[in-house]
Amino acid sequence: MRRDLGWPMPADDVIPGDGGAQATASGVIGVLVADLTDPFSARIIDGVQHQMFLADHLALVCSTGDDPLREIAQLDRLRRLRARGVILIGGTVRGLRHRLELSKLLKDFLRRGADVVLCGRPPLPGLHQASTITFDNVGGTIRLIEFLIGLGHRRIGYLTGPPRDPATRERLRGFRAATREHDPRLVVEGAFTWDSGWRASQELLRHNDVTAIVAANDLMARGALAAARALGKAVPGQLSVAGFGDAGFCRDTRPPLTTVRLPLQEAGAEAGRLACGIGAPPRTGVLRLGSELVVRRTTGVRS
Repeated sequence: MRRDLGWPMPADDVIPGDGGAQATASGVIGVLVADLTDPFSARIIDGVQHQMFLADHLALVCSTGDDPLREIAQLDRLRRLRARGVILIGGTVRGLRHRLELSKLLKDFLRRGADVVLCGRPPLPGLHQASTITFDNVGGTIRLIEFLIGLGHRRIGYLTGPPRDPATRERLRGFRAATREHDPRLVVEGAFTWDSGWRASQELLRHNDVTAIVAANDLMARGALAAARALGKAVPGQLSVAGFGDAGFCRDTRPPLTTVRLPLQEAGAEAGRLACGIGAPPRTGVLRLGSELVVRRTTGVRS
């Protein structure tokens, strides 16, 4: 299959320079992350690294750039290194062929006794021995929207993330559940970046009478704050803005950003423990972590 897709063929399962011996690297945990620059992933990695230190293991962090070819190639290399475990952070499956090849490689890890953890991405069908750590994206979004409705807001604009991202779909589902009669024109697609938050907010504020903007992550909410300033909209006097995730910069925005906090470092630490074989895996295979509404100064009563 790899040859058909143009993917690199795996080398023999030996460590170069060891004379062909089946060397192992039992203290190595491979950590594959879709985007190293994303605050969401960075805080999970921080939790993983802390746990690796405590467990006397080494985390080998690899960025896939959200590219399925790189993800498969890096997993192949970690397999050749005979890593003790592997953690996949964020990202998503791109089509049937990617899913089949990914499942094949991860099953090989499991077959030889390595631990596999998916963190911030959904379970893979048929991969029952792997552990999955997910977040309450739906419930967190519902609580945030209900809080804004309680402040009198009815015209609430929503900035989504990339459509293929599972977190995007879950958070959008929460928004729709909390605003059952929402105007579809108030939902604008973004890309989890500052620039996309700026552009989408400019579009919302110029063509709709929104009194609040909620972004599916904090970077886009930061872009929304900048767009509001550029258009002369006072926050929160004329416009409320909120994000999702509680990135480190949320306390330092002007004003400090209302958001939904996810236990990202705790998730990373738990992923690290599972990948090191410390403690029992979740009984159902899936550990769902909660969320917390954090009210700061970018939200207020509708004027």
